[in-house]
Amino acid sequence: MELKQLEYFMALCQELNFTRAAEKLGIAQPSLSQQIRLLEHEIGMPLFDRVGKRTVMTEAGKTLLHHSYNVFHELSQARAAISELQGLSRGALKIGVLLTVVNYLLPPTVIEFHQRYPKVELSIFGLRTGDIYEGLLKNELDLGIVFLPMEHDDLETIPLFTENLALAVPVDHPIAKEPFVSLAILKETSSILLPNTYFLRQLIDEKCQELGFSPQPVLEMTTMESITNMVGQGVGVTVLSKGYLDYLDDKRIRTIPIQQPTITAQIGIVYRKNKYLCAASRVFMEHLIATVKRDAVR
Repeated sequence: MELKQLEYFMALCQELNFTRAAEKLGIAQPSLSQQIRLLEHEIGMPLFDRVGKRTVMTEAGKTLLHHSYNVFHELSQARAAISELQGLSRGALKIGVLLTVVNYLLPPTVIEFHQRYPKVELSIFGLRTGDIYEGLLKNELDLGIVFLPMEHDDLETIPLFTENLALAVPVDHPIAKEPFVSLAILKETSSILLPNTYFLRQLIDEKCQELGFSPQPVLEMTTMESITNMVGQGVGVTVLSKGYLDYLDDKRIRTIPIQQPTITAQIGIVYRKNKYLCAASRVFMEHLIATVKRDAVR
């Protein structure tokens, strides 16, 4: 069994389509099919079932996929440990960051880190909480910055700060001059919210249900930029992170604190417990924690 075969196998598991997997790998489809047949011959069991035009994993395929992740995880651990011998003179660091905080939380840390360690290749991905969770477990990310709690036997978390959510309204809205509002405003005012697959929306729904109603947005949109643009154009109101709204500083929008109840979300760092934390990961975490503490003092 060769590593290349496992790489091909994992690509096919992700795509469940030979043509797309071959394109992703940059090889011809017959070559991929041949390698999968060789792997199945070596395993002694089929790894995929072909049902009409669909390709599905067998139980043997699911088992091999789980262990394949472990194989590549151990290889990445070895690379990290070897890179450690060279300190921070080289290496790579991949970080998944909440779209909510990527613009206003990360820049000071990223700039400082890059200035001190310019040879470390730093990749920052703005992602949803679920995508960060998956990326960490698949060893595609080294660190994540997520909403807490994130509970999993293989993950470790470090709280950073607690974020308040606030109501964003058009500046000419009837409630724009209110010093604060109740979340119950969503019961009687047109709103634009994230879809209910997003952590923030789930938090908003939970708090609304405590008040005896479920929000019925006139629009659901997947990016905060598009939501705030709709608010700025007078389509409705929204609830987002106060830090993000302050960073945005859109003159068309007024940010109003929410009380009765106050809504907060905890932001933190997450990483794999059994993953070797290279020097780059440790130093970046130290810089980020220091940045958050400095901002809290100001």
